[in-house]
Amino acid sequence: MTWTVPSTCNGTPMILLDTCAMIYDALTPRRLSRKAKASIESADVEGDLALSDISLWETAMLVRYGRLETGTSVDEFLRLALTARKIRILPISVEIAALSSSLDLHGDPADRIIAATAIIHRAKLVTSDKLLRRNSAVPTLW
Repeated sequence: MTWTVPSTCNGTPMILLDTCAMIYDALTPRRLSRKAKASIESADVEGDLALSDISLWETAMLVRYGRLETGTSVDEFLRLALTARKIRILPISVEIAALSSSLDLHGDPADRIIAATAIIHRAKLVTSDKLLRRNSAVPTLW
């Protein structure tokens, strides 16, 4: 079964940030590739920048376990990161949940949901994750 959702109302491709891309953009933009940075900036101007809601949880867990230092509380960091750019939060839908369980990906549930979100919304996923970038089912850029 194939599920599709229009990518955006203005016809330009949506850019979906992987958790790492959102964090890099907010804290260490020099870690983004030139192509990723340009795509993020363009999508921000067009209002076509999005984040899977699982990335909010994933970021909070990184902070909780000391793998990410934000310089502020996790909720304040997330609010600042989301409002610094015009980032829309995309919820996990029935279609995303179903597709994520059938993707031929590694076992990380957050990555599976993020990849399914990109596929369902026909978005380009900005990610430095080599495993996601190698998967032909997931449209990525870096």
